[in-house]
Amino acid sequence: MIGGEGRRPERVAHSVLREVSALLLRAIKDPRLKGVTLTEVRVTDDLRHAQVFFSHLEGAQRANQAAAGFESARGFIRRHLVRALGLRHPLEVAFEFDASGERAARIDRLLRQQQPKEPPA
Repeated sequence: MIGGEGRRPERVAHSVLREVSALLLRAIKDPRLKGVTLTEVRVTDDLRHAQVFFSHLEGAQRANQAAAGFESARGFIRRHLVRALGLRHPLEVAFEFDASGERAARIDRLLRQQQPKEPPA
């Protein structure tokens, strides 16, 4: 990671997140992707693969439908990213449901249940 080259995948990941988010807002009209939020993008050091993580307002029960929507739009997204980012090699894009928000909510709920009740004053 000499000369700041190690930061380039992070910059590309940020750009992918920005571009795919814009596509979801303006260009992709697939109803399976309504309620989707992009949570993170990871790009490999060789800038050839991007893993895009998403959550859904309705949780895991809609994750498979959203994944199918992303798979349907993957070629369109990939072509857009090639043009928008000007990368030397096409970027392979994969989409994965991010259940961390649901896990955090579940842990929070469990912790709240374990808190001792305050006695009446």
